[in-house]
Amino acid sequence: MKKILLIEDEKILREMYIEKLNKEGFDVRWANSAEEGIKIVKEENFDLILLDILLPQANGIQFLKEIKKIPQKSEIPIVAFSNYDDAKTKKEAAALGVKEYLIKTNYTPKEIIEKIKKYLQ
Repeated sequence: MKKILLIEDEKILREMYIEKLNKEGFDVRWANSAEEGIKIVKEENFDLILLDILLPQANGIQFLKEIKKIPQKSEIPIVAFSNYDDAKTKKEAAALGVKEYLIKTNYTPKEIIEKIKKYLQ
């Protein structure tokens, strides 16, 4: 079973994605913040991280910078998903290793899950 870390601070979205990912057979852990996400990544292994960019305190870009400092974790595929459609942020996320930067409003949850599956094959 593939293990995914979902970092999303919006409770309704987080619960919906957890439910949909569980139905697809994924083992899902979650974090409310970048700081909490880093703590969990240090403790557990994941096959993929689904990362919101706009988070309280440290944002998704700061999470990406922190995870790069952990050699054994820096190769985990990360898919960013956000409603923050900013070219500079997208470029920075790509430079930090994000596989894809998805704008939440441009995709249905099912489409996002299909994209996740692509990176877990």
